Amino acid sequence: MKRREAREKAVQILFQFNFDEALTVEVAVNNVISEPDEYLMGIVKGTLAKEAELDEKIKEHLVKWRIERINKVDLVILRIATYELMFDKETPKSVVINEAVDLSRLFGDDQSRKFVNGVISNIAETI
Repeated sequence: MKRREAREKAVQILFQFNFDEALTVEVAVNNVISEPDEYLMGIVKGTLAKEAELDEKIKEHLVKWRIERINKVDLVILRIATYELMFDKETPKSVVINEAVDLSRLFGDDQSRKFVNGVISNIAETI
């Protein structure tokens, strides 16, 4: 599985946790893909494990926004990208930003791309 596809699947998997707090990682993953690879599982488990830390980093870079107001899809994308920026030292920042914008185009609304690009670019500058 290519990393782009893994990120797309990660958005679909992590989005489920917005609606079912009792959901397990295994069930969420199986709802989306039958055979996940190591990279996908790393993103999913890492993002879930570091969610509070990621949300704090995102909050630091919001201008005139509260994290509670962010569209749930955009928030999942921001969490994944912030996780990659903070903990995946192999992926260049420019790739993380580009992938986040592409995910927001795919899953978000008309304003998502600009919003995600602005927030994640600001986060990337501080890491």
